[in-house]
Amino acid sequence: MEAQGNLLKMKAEIAEDKVEYQLRLSDDLVDMNQLVGKEITLAFQNQINCVACGKLTSKSFAQGFCYNCFQTAPEAEDCVLRPETCRAHLGEARDMAFAESHCLIPHYVYLAVSSGIKVGITRSTQIPTRWIDQGAWKAVIIAEVPNRHIAGVMEVFLKDYFADKTNWRTMLKNELAETIDLDAERQKAIELLPEELKQYAKNDEKVWQLNYPAEAYPLKPKSLTFDKEAQIGGVLKGIKGQYLLLDNDRVLNIRKHNGYLVKLTTD
Repeated sequence: MEAQGNLLKMKAEIAEDKVEYQLRLSDDLVDMNQLVGKEITLAFQNQINCVACGKLTSKSFAQGFCYNCFQTAPEAEDCVLRPETCRAHLGEARDMAFAESHCLIPHYVYLAVSSGIKVGITRSTQIPTRWIDQGAWKAVIIAEVPNRHIAGVMEVFLKDYFADKTNWRTMLKNELAETIDLDAERQKAIELLPEELKQYAKNDEKVWQLNYPAEAYPLKPKSLTFDKEAQIGGVLKGIKGQYLLLDNDRVLNIRKHNGYLVKLTTD
């Protein structure tokens, strides 16, 4: 099989008891679960296109943007990484139409277990995609709020008690923190909230558990990049988060290479 296109974050959804992945190469979708255990090769075609405007760029900023779009596109606005800075609820944004569909909609605040327990936020439309992208194996919603700003404020408050980052190496090694009781941690988080934020708490959400398609996990993950290697290949041992897990403990972060033009070949 052969396919070529610009890489985009893998599409992922839960089917039956396992996460199903599709590699996006421009408009083509490649079922990756069926390739686990097989030899694959990804060859960089020495071309990067901005994921926002499509123009050629010699360097990718913030996972896929040319420098101009990094400075001006609503998808790259500061509140993407720091939601507490969102001002859309005050009528201020790079693009209010974009803000109305991405910032001024319900958001969830959640706890997830990847390398350890962490707090995070996401749009209500991104469950469970957000958790899959982070490689979480358990997650639970603790609050539903009306906009991105309030979600960010709640996250900042809870960061004093919970981590907000994932250790990608521990996540990829699949070292599961099985002793964490997410129901108990949710109640702890809700009790910690100040009164003005407790009104958004949700006590009855189920605890999600996610299973990834993998035959083996790396013991000492070694990160690969097309910035150093034009061709990356080997046996696909599994997929977790947005990473392809190759033989010999090598891993490739697909999301990091948004916009890179590559050719995929398989046996």
